[in-house]
Amino acid sequence: MSNAASANQLLSPELLARLERMELVSRKVFRGRMKGERKSKRKGQSVEFHDFRNYVAGDDLRLIDWNLYARLDQLFLKLFQEEEDLHVYVLIDASESMNFGDPNKLTVAKQLAAALGYVGLCRADRVSVQALGPPGRSAPVLRGRASLWKMLNYLGSFESGHNVTLSEGIKDFSIRNSGTGVVILLSDLMDKHGYESALRMLVGRRMDVFVMHVLSPEEIDPPLRGDRRLIDVEDGDAAEITINAYAIEKYKETVKSFIGGIKSFCSRRSISYIPVRTETSVETIVTKYLRQRGVVR
Repeated sequence: MSNAASANQLLSPELLARLERMELVSRKVFRGRMKGERKSKRKGQSVEFHDFRNYVAGDDLRLIDWNLYARLDQLFLKLFQEEEDLHVYVLIDASESMNFGDPNKLTVAKQLAAALGYVGLCRADRVSVQALGPPGRSAPVLRGRASLWKMLNYLGSFESGHNVTLSEGIKDFSIRNSGTGVVILLSDLMDKHGYESALRMLVGRRMDVFVMHVLSPEEIDPPLRGDRRLIDVEDGDAAEITINAYAIEKYKETVKSFIGGIKSFCSRRSISYIPVRTETSVETIVTKYLRQRGVVR
């Protein structure tokens, strides 16, 4: 398959053009390793003038504005807006529960990862898109829009079935990645061991954390009725149930409580929670919903 065909499977040419004009937003200030295209909140030496300040003994004499000294007989230093890069981590839950729905939750997660990763690449950020599990599997750290193909090839290299817990996956990610930055987790958060410890680990790393909660419409409003045997795709547990109006109502209440609990957990820890419905187009999610919620601009 050609590079162009691979790209079109995840991102349309029209969306790629729109993504090139966008930028990921961080609510925190991180010290970048290399000069990028992102304006820092710190002042330093670069090409874009920002402000003046009084000269203090020991300052770099090369930064003195001698024209201003000639007019005012006082020494002032020129300050410039420093540009820095951002490290963007996009983590994809590739457990078997993500292999559900039409469209498939994992496919939608890959599309969103590709879109957000490309936004970072276009801004010369350091981008790492990676699946959670198996342990020890590393993903390339990419930079520059020419790296789009490497990112797409990586996204095409894995499928669902990496049934590590969220906690195990995030722990392995934390061991292999020591930097700080923006981390975006794409997951349905359906883990019998819970999502709390995994998110606490990310917060403890002083990351700017975004959780994109991917759910299919069938999970929110299941079309099933009658006697059914339900099997957990991740551990094989089975249960015989009768699905009637009462059971559906109780199920919807449980789902509502589950989502509400996640929202509350994230809000208390300054984690940005973004619900994602798989029937919504990726274009709408990225260019409308994520812009409204301040993830991109």
